[in-house]
Amino acid sequence: MTDPQAARALAADLTERAGQRLFGMETPLRLVMVGIVTGSHVLIDDVPGVGKTTLVRLLANLLGLSFQRVQFTPDLMPTDITGTSVLDLRTNEFAFRAGPIFAQVVLADEINRATPKAQAALLEAMQERQVTVDGVSHPLPEPFFVLATQNPIELEGTFPLPEAQLDRFLLRVRLGYPDEDQEERILTATRAQRTLPTDPLPGVPAIRDLQDLVGGVGLEHPVRRYIVSIARATRDHPELAVGASPRAVEQMGDAARAWALLDGRDYVLPDDVKMLAEPVFGHRLVPTTDARIRDRTADEILREVLRSVTVPTELREG
Repeated sequence: MTDPQAARALAADLTERAGQRLFGMETPLRLVMVGIVTGSHVLIDDVPGVGKTTLVRLLANLLGLSFQRVQFTPDLMPTDITGTSVLDLRTNEFAFRAGPIFAQVVLADEINRATPKAQAALLEAMQERQVTVDGVSHPLPEPFFVLATQNPIELEGTFPLPEAQLDRFLLRVRLGYPDEDQEERILTATRAQRTLPTDPLPGVPAIRDLQDLVGGVGLEHPVRRYIVSIARATRDHPELAVGASPRAVEQMGDAARAWALLDGRDYVLPDDVKMLAEPVFGHRLVPTTDARIRDRTADEILREVLRSVTVPTELREG
């Protein structure tokens, strides 16, 4: 795995294998892969039954990564996630018993159903990539990714993530429903075809090799300026109380490089930025009170911003 074409071949293989179980998921799968090859975390925000959990488990299996699922509930304790020290009766000493966070891919299912204290334990591990229990730090495995899901419809008894915690996620992915033909294909699948594969794809490269390739993807000045212009336009928009932060700009650069790499290119196009604008920026924008009263969403306002910013037509200056 030394070139963008090999990365593109991997993305195509993953899409083909995943397409045998999940229909119409090409774009969401690619977005989750962007999170993985940038070493970042992804929030999957959609209604029940569209395949959020299946997508994460399937991708972990195909990449040969260890997987753990944590079902977030109001009574979940931080130690249920991180682990705890237990008394070993044979030695009369406390020993650390690792929690489910010690996996390469951690599915935080319905993260908004847990209390802020439990959410904070997960988000601290996401940021620091280690867990501290009884004053002792325990590093998390490499690579390490959190793919969290939440249901935007059922809000009763939930604890919405504050903006500062949402900012920890590189992307917010929405799966949506398959089109009519894809949905009909669901009815033709046998029980055996609905079983998730357990073996990884042959010849899967090390995630670290993929991450190293991302840094070599070119981001020319006109495209960089385009990203900055979009971010600054969100900050100046009268219907947004909070616009895109400098961290969001940085992460857009990472995501755009990864998207281009998975498409087999060593350079970023303005279309890559437009494609990623809502997944990268959308969950970081906060509409004003007046905008919310008028049922204006952050994504609607962001689409207006994109229409107002001039798209560069040349990738190089001069």
